[in-house]
Amino acid sequence: MKPVLCVGHAVQDFIFRTPQLPRSAEKHRASGFRSVGGGPAATAAVSIATLGGVARLAARVGDDPIADTIAAELRGFGVDCRHLRRFAGRQSSLSAVFVDDAGERLIVNHTDPDMPTEPDWLLDALEWEALAVVLADARWPEGADAVLRAARARGLPAVLDADVPLPPQARLPSAATHVAFSLAGLREHAGCGPAPADVESALLELASGLRNWSCVTLGADGVACVDARGVHPPAVERVPAFRVTPVDTLGAGDVWHGAFALALAEGCSESAAVRAACAAAAVKVTRPGGRAGAPTRAERDAMLETT
Repeated sequence: MKPVLCVGHAVQDFIFRTPQLPRSAEKHRASGFRSVGGGPAATAAVSIATLGGVARLAARVGDDPIADTIAAELRGFGVDCRHLRRFAGRQSSLSAVFVDDAGERLIVNHTDPDMPTEPDWLLDALEWEALAVVLADARWPEGADAVLRAARARGLPAVLDADVPLPPQARLPSAATHVAFSLAGLREHAGCGPAPADVESALLELASGLRNWSCVTLGADGVACVDARGVHPPAVERVPAFRVTPVDTLGAGDVWHGAFALALAEGCSESAAVRAACAAAAVKVTRPGGRAGAPTRAERDAMLETT
């Protein structure tokens, strides 16, 4: 099986469990704590690996103990870290994450503002003939744009995880063959309102302009998809979510993107890939601990059979 290349952010999360998300400037007592790796691209790579796929991660870290921790955990999950680049004198990314009893989260992240952004080192190192799909998040826009465009030019599926913060220019979504917006990402990029009709209208307009396949993930409301690759006129397809009781939503979107990219790599249609991704994310939200809750293939398939 050819690997999926995940490009973007790798971070170490320090996760505090609290009854409610902190709302005041005072001391708060955590009912639980764990340290686990995070970052959209890195967690997507873990999701691919736990589902039985082959994942490579391209990301930037510092030359510090946090980088050692990040790399060791990723390798423990079976992620190929040959393109995890350490930069001397820079700090690796880390986050303080608060998760409440309803499973909702608050994240405070630090990323070194002086981390080099030039992607040439990665482009020079890639073995394109060995790759099946490229998945990139928006946290390293220079790297995402360069790698997605190179993948698209070679006829590979090029998937953009379009979550916030998206760079202000409209260039990045046009680099991808498949754009998967979060609701916040779509609102930020398109300036649409919160009503479902506004969301679908904005997605339809964007996909039609890009002439690609686009979707927006809506949590418990499922996924809205538009295929504008020569389909006239394109229409919105709704894929429902699996009904589960959430425990921890941290990393659910990243698991979704990894599962979606892997399904494309295995030859699935976009509709089948969305359903497989929804099943994987549904399993994840029933478990605590961010990427530690990423499902195996058997667990994802069992969820697929529930409805």
